[in-house]
Amino acid sequence: MGFHKKDSPPQEDQTYAQQPKLDEEKDQDLDRGDDESQYPHGFKLAVLMTCVFIGMFLVALDKLIITTATPAITNEFHAYSDVGWYGTAYLLTNCATILLFGKLYTFLNVKATFLSAVLLFEVGSAVCGSAPNSIAFIIGRAIAGLGAGGIQEGVLVIIVCAIPLSKRPAYQGLFGAVYGVSSVIGPLLGGAFTTNVTWRWCFYINLPFGGLVAMAVFFLLKVPGGGAMKSGWKHKVKELNIEGLLALLPGVISLCLALQWGGFTYSWSNWRIILCLTLGLVLIIAFIFIQAWRPKTAIVPPHIFCQRSIFTGFWVSGLLGAHQTIIIYFLPIWFQAIKGNSAVESGIHLLPFVIAIVVSSILTGVGTTKTGYYTPFLIIGTVIAAIGAGLFLLLNPNTTTGQWIGYQIVYGFGLGGCFQAPNVAAQTVLPKDEAPIGTALILFATTLFGAIFVSVGQNVLDQQLATKLANLAGIDITPEQIEAAGITGLFQMVPAGLHNAVLYAYNSALRRTFLVGLIVACLTILGALGMEWRSVKKEQQKQQEKAMGNEKEEAAEAQKQPENQDEGDRTLSTGTEMEKDTKYAESQGEESTRSSQTRPWSMHESGGRRCECGRPK
Repeated sequence: MGFHKKDSPPQEDQTYAQQPKLDEEKDQDLDRGDDESQYPHGFKLAVLMTCVFIGMFLVALDKLIITTATPAITNEFHAYSDVGWYGTAYLLTNCATILLFGKLYTFLNVKATFLSAVLLFEVGSAVCGSAPNSIAFIIGRAIAGLGAGGIQEGVLVIIVCAIPLSKRPAYQGLFGAVYGVSSVIGPLLGGAFTTNVTWRWCFYINLPFGGLVAMAVFFLLKVPGGGAMKSGWKHKVKELNIEGLLALLPGVISLCLALQWGGFTYSWSNWRIILCLTLGLVLIIAFIFIQAWRPKTAIVPPHIFCQRSIFTGFWVSGLLGAHQTIIIYFLPIWFQAIKGNSAVESGIHLLPFVIAIVVSSILTGVGTTKTGYYTPFLIIGTVIAAIGAGLFLLLNPNTTTGQWIGYQIVYGFGLGGCFQAPNVAAQTVLPKDEAPIGTALILFATTLFGAIFVSVGQNVLDQQLATKLANLAGIDITPEQIEAAGITGLFQMVPAGLHNAVLYAYNSALRRTFLVGLIVACLTILGALGMEWRSVKKEQQKQQEKAMGNEKEEAAEAQKQPENQDEGDRTLSTGTEMEKDTKYAESQGEESTRSSQTRPWSMHESGGRRCECGRPK
């Protein structure tokens, strides 16, 4: 016998009891350990990662490809006052949405979110390529920046989904190599398209390759557990932390605007710059308070940011982005102003840096995969990068080709050795479902600090150059005039007899700018020394053991539940039978008593036989 219908638990109670387990099941799916059988292998993996890195290449390319195409764009649109927005529109939306996408990837479907970002990037590129005027072009750049933020973060999330932890450092090394190559190749491709075809192909080139990336991800990426929360849209909207977004997005945009305009479009004392800086700082402080106030739905949960490896990784990544931007941005200016090279030639002269960072990134990734530890490579890399940054202080008009090649190799080798360690750390110390937030913080720091220090470096250069030129007799030029004149225009503003003096003054001002990079590079070492010593191999082993333990517990629980239910059924069944027997016995006893009172002869024993008569046989 089993339950009587009236004793069965209500069905809705069972459903309600299972509901709290949904998020737990999702977490178990995400933390199923790094069982390598669940990841793509061989040709499938090679195609997927190649296409994903192409997407990363396009995003990084779009940041700098416009630098050599800008003159042709402004000539066609006749909108010289909009030049600053061509780069700023992309940077603003890119930087502002990185943290947002980091949050979205934690509770939305990874594949769908990444493909949406690719679609935004493609739409923005198409608008830029077909723009009939400057306003349309700026709108296209802003849309492309939105998608770029999602692609950058999505590439790191896909690496987490497609590669076991112990093998990720090698692919992170390739990520760094792709980023470094695209940063230098961008201006060269921009110049080539502008000269030989049209500047519009700087953006049309994204369309076929972006489509290839989308197809590869759609067909080849499989995310364990579905990659999405098993909850409704109402819950997802709550997870989005609307209050935090309302503070974060305008705060970052205001801060970036101030940094892009300050000292270039407007002076630092201009009310627009003061307003943007004040608004940006107030909103970012408000964002921090909101994250602490609502930690469960925070875009950047405090427990993640305060984790030692994440905090030091944020420090390292921000400062790496700062001094890398200073070197990459102002070294071509040194080639053009001091050595007299063209923009394209100065880009070609950065190839030693590109080769060094590619080789170092790959070697560091392989080394981390073999040893399991990323912290020693981070420390060594930051030290070498600081030495390389210091070597640029030796640049002068008489520097030989061999010297500036050697300086770039040292700096690039150091940078490649430490650039991806913070991303690996975030994936190592955080659970899979929180890793996107950690990697988004790393990317956000790199992008934001890079934007800040381009402005810092440019202002140092302008102020130093104005000061040094003021010491030369017959020259009275303000920093604003220097910025407006540009590199070649500056020499046209001074008498021919002072060109050599201006050359050395320019070199001295650039060395002061490189000094800023050196100081930042030295501060990076402090963050590297604070990084935890964690092994990707040991962490993967822990995850596997945890996953095996969870599976055993689930199996034991599943086996135990039917046994408990059967035992309960037997107990209830036995109790019911005993109750019936007792009632039957009681009823028989009552009947016997009544019978004996009315017919005493009806039953008696005679010689062991029952007799139904009143007389003995």
